[in-house]
Amino acid sequence: MGLISELVMLPLAPVRGGAWAIRQVLREAERIYYDPAAIRAELARLEELLMAGEITDEEFDRREDELLDRLETAMHSGDTTGNGRGR
Repeated sequence: MGLISELVMLPLAPVRGGAWAIRQVLREAERIYYDPAAIRAELARLEELLMAGEITDEEFDRREDELLDRLETAMHSGDTTGNGRGR
């Protein structure tokens, strides 16, 4: 961009910076949400809750299905390594 266009766009810099920051936060949240290691840890915790009698079989099945769907999505996306750190 030229100097004139940069000067004209200068008042929008905080908006552009804010949008960039929101995209970065969203990207990191999705990375964590679809991290196979985190999903496996949640599955283990869910099984512990079932064994301790803190949740019902129906609740376990429902939550397990959700976690397995996330894991399948994560494994197909190829964006994570499964070591708890994302890429």
